Amino acid sequence: MKTSQMIARYKWYEIVGIYAGIAIFLAFVLAPFIEGFLVSLKPLGLLFSSPYRFWPENGSFRAYVTMWQSVPGFGWYIFNSFFISSVVTVIVLVLVVPAAYAFARFDFRGSGPLLGAFLAVNMFSGAVLLIPLFRLMRSFGVLNTYFAMIVPGVAFLIPSAIWLLRTYMMRIPRELDEAAFVDGASYFYTLRRVILPIAMPGITVVAITTFIGAYAQQFIFALTFNSKTEYMPLPVGLFAYFGRQEVVWNELMAASFVGITPAMILIFLMQRYLVAGLTAGAVKQ
Repeated sequence: MKTSQMIARYKWYEIVGIYAGIAIFLAFVLAPFIEGFLVSLKPLGLLFSSPYRFWPENGSFRAYVTMWQSVPGFGWYIFNSFFISSVVTVIVLVLVVPAAYAFARFDFRGSGPLLGAFLAVNMFSGAVLLIPLFRLMRSFGVLNTYFAMIVPGVAFLIPSAIWLLRTYMMRIPRELDEAAFVDGASYFYTLRRVILPIAMPGITVVAITTFIGAYAQQFIFALTFNSKTEYMPLPVGLFAYFGRQEVVWNELMAASFVGITPAMILIFLMQRYLVAGLTAGAVKQ
């Protein structure tokens, strides 16, 4: 059904209410980003001026130039965040795809409690497990390395990825597997040649959400398990910016917006696949 046909089913005041609700929702979601961007344009002396002005007076993009000198190693911080998130995403996909297929197709003993345990992992904050994880990382000798941030990221993102991809694979008809088995295909061959091509929209959704999750959760692990600048991701690099006597807020906001640019570009390029995957997994095949 086309969008215009769906809208035609509502009365005018219902349409006004729908769009008003969307506008209010977007206002709450986008307001912090808009304010942060405007702060990056304001001169430092006018940030706390009274009365408050929404649009910056004498605004410029100067902070986007000076931040590269004010935050040493800023480009390297971005690379570290992108590298860590990419490695976490690849490892999660390699582990999650066969696991989700197994949970979606096989009724083995303990599958229900095991899925519940996966879900329970997401209920714990990373801060609760920092001390055990620190002792574990130290015993393996991986402190102050990329592995100290990659391994916890993988561990905390696998459960939600399994649940998401399992739900998608359960909607793929079992008749496809049965037809492949009749032709003599193994489970691995069926997964690789039959299921994976159909499940690519769902896998794309998992990849995007995993990358964003890994990009966002680096702070607490990197702050605890790493003290070397060369392995420092963007959140910790910007946090170190607060250690000075004066916080240059406009440059800090500019650095924050530049730092999230890789994730924003990824979402923009993959949004078509993201929407397709979410809508395809939302209906029964």
